[in-house]
Amino acid sequence: MRAESTGSPDTILACIRGNSGSGKSSIARELRRRHGRGCALVEQDYLRRIVLRERDKPGGAAPALIGQTVRFALDHGYHVVLEGILHTSRYRSMLTSLRDDHRGRSLFCYLDVSLPETLRRHLTRPQVSEFTADQMSGWYAAHDVLGWPDELVLPETTGLDEAVEAIAAAAGLPQSGRDDDLLPNVAPP
Repeated sequence: MRAESTGSPDTILACIRGNSGSGKSSIARELRRRHGRGCALVEQDYLRRIVLRERDKPGGAAPALIGQTVRFALDHGYHVVLEGILHTSRYRSMLTSLRDDHRGRSLFCYLDVSLPETLRRHLTRPQVSEFTADQMSGWYAAHDVLGWPDELVLPETTGLDEAVEAIAAAAGLPQSGRDDDLLPNVAPP
C-alpha cells in the first residue's frame, strides 16, 4: 500500500547521509541554523538510539519512525533536514517513499568520506569516548550511495561551509544567516 503525498509544493526535504564521523551532523545543524525558523532537523541517531533505544538492524522500527517524523514536519509546512548514516540496505525503501511522495523539492546528499578520514575526524568529536575505531570500522560502508541520478555526492575534501552552501543551493533552501531566528519566543521587555 502506497503512502499519501506529503508536504506541499513549497516544502523542501534535504537528506544528508554518510558514515559515522563523515560530518553529516555538523553540516545538517549548520544548514538548519543558517535557514532559521521553519526548518525541522530530524536526526537518525536521536530517534533510533535515544527515542527507541534500538540497534540499527534489519526489520527495526527506526526507519518507520524516521519516515513518519519527516512526513509530520513536511505536512505541517516545515522544511526538513534529515541526517544519518541511513544505510542503503535498510533505509532505501523509506527514503524512496519520501522522495516519491514529497510534493515539494527533495535533495539526497551523500558524504563520500574514506575510512581513514572518518577515523581521523572521530578523534575531534565529543563522542570520541563513546565508541572505538574498531566499532566504527565495523559500521563503515564504502560509497553507500543510493545511485539516483540526482543524488549529490560530496567528496571528503569538501569543507563544512562549502558543503552547507552546496546543499542549500541544490535543495533551494534559503539561508537567512540570522541567529536571532533561533532565540526562544520571549516577549520583549
